[in-house]
Amino acid sequence: MNTISALEIKRRGISVVDDQIEFGPVHVIKNNRPQYVVMTEDRYQKLMDEMNEAWELRIKASLDEVSAGQVRQGTADELIREIFSVD
Repeated sequence: MNTISALEIKRRGISVVDDQIEFGPVHVIKNNRPQYVVMTEDRYQKLMDEMNEAWELRIKASLDEVSAGQVRQGTADELIREIFSVD
């Protein structure tokens, strides 16, 4: 993991991140815990695109399940009764 302390950024400025970001996202450590992640705009846009694509695929899969009749509607109480019913 590519890390740097928040104190180091405070002392040396943001240019210290520039030195490390070429190796990937930089995890900023504050109070001995990862607190922030700094990444390039290109990496951020790619991450957002991948997230949106995954979201669209999940929605499509859900709609396919509805179309295939694999989804039932009901209330939470009905589901609980079904789960705990003894045959």
